Amino acid sequence: MADEKTRTDAPSVVQDTLSTCDTLPTPASTKAAAEPISRDFLFFPVPRYLRHNPEKPVRFSLSLNCLFAVATTFIVANIYWCQPILIELSIAFGVSYDRVSHIPTLLQAGYGVGLLFIAPLGDLIRRRPLILMLTFIGCALTFGVAFTESFVVFQIISFFIGVATCVPQILIPLAADLAPPQRRATAISIVVSGLLLGILIARVISGLVAQFASWRVVYYLAIGVQGIIFGLLYFLLPDFPAVHNKGVTYWGILYSMAKFAVTEPLLIQASLVCFAAMACFTNFWVTLTFLLGGPPYFYSTVVIGLFGLVGMFGVFAAPLVGRVVDNVVPWTAAVISNLALILFQAIQTGAGGINIAAVIIVCFGIDVFRQTQQVSLTTAVFEIDPKARSRLNSVILIWVFAGQIMGTSVGTEVFVKFGWRPAAALSVAWSGFTLLVMLIRGPHCSRYTWFGYEGGFRLRKAALAVPETVKLEKESDVRTVGQSTMDEKSAA
Repeated sequence: MADEKTRTDAPSVVQDTLSTCDTLPTPASTKAAAEPISRDFLFFPVPRYLRHNPEKPVRFSLSLNCLFAVATTFIVANIYWCQPILIELSIAFGVSYDRVSHIPTLLQAGYGVGLLFIAPLGDLIRRRPLILMLTFIGCALTFGVAFTESFVVFQIISFFIGVATCVPQILIPLAADLAPPQRRATAISIVVSGLLLGILIARVISGLVAQFASWRVVYYLAIGVQGIIFGLLYFLLPDFPAVHNKGVTYWGILYSMAKFAVTEPLLIQASLVCFAAMACFTNFWVTLTFLLGGPPYFYSTVVIGLFGLVGMFGVFAAPLVGRVVDNVVPWTAAVISNLALILFQAIQTGAGGINIAAVIIVCFGIDVFRQTQQVSLTTAVFEIDPKARSRLNSVILIWVFAGQIMGTSVGTEVFVKFGWRPAAALSVAWSGFTLLVMLIRGPHCSRYTWFGYEGGFRLRKAALAVPETVKLEKESDVRTVGQSTMDEKSAA
C-alpha cells in the first residue's frame, strides 16, 4: 500500500507544481487581497470584471500582454515626438537651434526623474491607479505643449511630460510579476518591443506629419492617441494587489535602490552592459541622420525618417526573441547578442558609408540583438528579488538613460570631427567592453559572487529542468514514505 501510495502521490505533486506555473501569480499578501477594491482614487469605479478576486485570478493572456506593449509604444512616444520637428519649433517660437535643442534634453531629464522617484512606487502601491494617473497627467500636459505660445512654458511642460512618461517602466516589472515563469522572458520582450517601437514610430510619424501640416498637428495626434490609451487601460487593465513589502516606506525603497546598485554583482554587470549597449544604439541612430543626409547618399528628411521602418521590422521579432531567451540561460542569450552586435557594428564600420545595403542590414540587426540583450539581462535581474522588480528595473533604466546621453553626445562629437567610420568603430569598442563584462562573471554564480564561473557552464534551461523535476519526485517520495511509516506506527 505504501508503494502504491508513493507511485500515485509523486506524479500528482509534480503535476500540481507544473499546473501552478500556468496560473497567474498574485504578487500581494493574502490579507491585502481579501477584499477587492472597487474604486480608484476613492471615486473612480473599477469595472467589476477587473476587480481582483484571489479565488479567480486573472490570467496573464497574450491580449493583456499586447495591451501593455501598445500602451508602452504610445506613452514612450511622448519623449520623441519633438525630435524631427525641432527646426519647425525653432521657427515658430523664434529661438535659435541651440535653445530649441534643450527640449529633448528636458524631456529626457524629466524621464530620468520619473525613473528614479516615480517608477519604484510599483513596489509599494497598487499599480493600476498609478498607471492610470500618470497616463492621464501625460495626456493633459500634452494639451499645454500643443496650444502654448510661450517657449519657456513649452520647455517647462516638456520636463513634466518626461516625468509622467515613466509608465512603461511600471508595466515591464508588472508583466514579469504576472507572467508564468516559463513565459516570463516572452512577456518582457513583448513589452520591451513596444518601448523600442515607440522610439522609432514617434520619429517616423512626427516627421511625416510635419512635412505636410503644422507641428501642432503632431501634438493633436499625440493627445488623441494618449486619450485612447487611457480609455483602453481604464476598461481593460485588471486591478492587482500591491507587492507585499511589509514595513517598507517610500524613502526605504529609494535607499534599497541605492543599496542594490552597489551590492548586487548581477545587477551591476547588467547595468554596465546596458549602459554601453544603449550608447551604441543611440550613437548609431543619431549619427545615421548625418550619414544619410550627407555624401554619398544625400537623402531627404522624409527618406531618412523611413529608415526607422527597417528598425521596426527588427522590433517585431519580439516573440521569437522572448521564446529564445525563455529556453536558454539569460547569460547565454546576452553573450550571443553581444557577439552579434559586434558583428553588425563591424559591418557598419566597414561599409556603412559605402553601400546602403550595409546600412539596412545594420538597422535590422542592431534592433533585434539590442532587444535580445535587454530582455535577457532584465529577466536575469528580476530573479534577484521578485518583491523589488520595480526598483531593480529602475536601476537598470537609469544606466540605460545615462548610456543614451553618452551615445548621443560622444557619438555626435566623434562623427562631426572624424567622420562616420570612427563613430561606428567607437560602437565596436563599446560592444567589446560589454562582452568583456559578460565574460568575467558566468551564468550560474551565486548571488554575491563577483567573478568566475562558479556553478558550472550549462547554457540551456533544459539541462536544469530535469533535476528539478526529479527533486520534486524525491521530496514527494520522502513525504509519502514518512506518512506511511507514521500510519503504521499509529496502527501498531
